[in-house]
Amino acid sequence: MASRGTTETSKLKQNLEEQLDRLMQQLQDLEECREELDADEYEETKKETLEQLSEFNDSLKKIMSGDMTLVDELSGMQLAIQAAISQAFKTPEVIRMFAKKQPRQLRTRLAEMDRDLMVGKLPRDLYTQQKLEILTALRKLGEKLTGDDEMFLSTNAGTALSQFERVSTDLG
Repeated sequence: MASRGTTETSKLKQNLEEQLDRLMQQLQDLEECREELDADEYEETKKETLEQLSEFNDSLKKIMSGDMTLVDELSGMQLAIQAAISQAFKTPEVIRMFAKKQPRQLRTRLAEMDRDLMVGKLPRDLYTQQKLEILTALRKLGEKLTGDDEMFLSTNAGTALSQFERVSTDLG
């Protein structure tokens, strides 16, 4: 009998992760196809996806209030969803790695971005935005940041990231 609850918890977690992956992929696909859509289609589709994320977030809240064994694992997903809804993070890939608690992959992505910036493959403004997202995600995952990274965050953090910091503190 005891293994039944563990199996169900594991299956629930897997289903939730798959649903989050699907929604994050939907956001990523939308960003990649942005040029092919007219402005109204893009905005409507993005709005619908964000509404789905909001509904998913509400479901997570209900689950978290009733099943305490999932709280720690689900709170990371909830933070990632909140980041997407508040539009603090604009890069679905970063949201996905954050939700899955993958600091090593986030650091690898940051190193790739540093390289791409140096060779001129990544524009400075996009680099700054994505580096802010990654550093904020790493901080929220409890990772130690260098002094330079902390300085970069304090110099470049905008309103959306500040709102995300406040929301994530409230959820914590």
